[in-house]
Amino acid sequence: MAAATTLGEIVGVQPACMALGFNRSRYYRRLNRAAVPEGSSSRHRPPLSLSDAERHEVLEVLRSDRFMDQAPAVVHATLLEEGRHLCSVRTMYRILAEEGEVRERRNQKRHPQYAKP
Repeated sequence: MAAATTLGEIVGVQPACMALGFNRSRYYRRLNRAAVPEGSSSRHRPPLSLSDAERHEVLEVLRSDRFMDQAPAVVHATLLEEGRHLCSVRTMYRILAEEGEVRERRNQKRHPQYAKP
């Protein structure tokens, strides 16, 4: 790669790649890969996302005795009637899923292993 870069400055990229025996696309692919540092594509936290304290408050409300056995949609509607808005229904489901507190309501049957005939 270094040889192609050095030779490319003198005679051009295409003749340098032909002389070294690899495609020009390979040269540019490796050049672009080297330009992007590893781990730079981490997700940034959205500015409107809930803070840790707000997430904790939502979990406390959802885990309270009053709302323990109710769906997040019912909790959301009840809180709106009282004039409180913590977050959307979907956000409640996301928070519960991250905590491992949401699952399929019915038990799923596993298919038995059959021997091929």
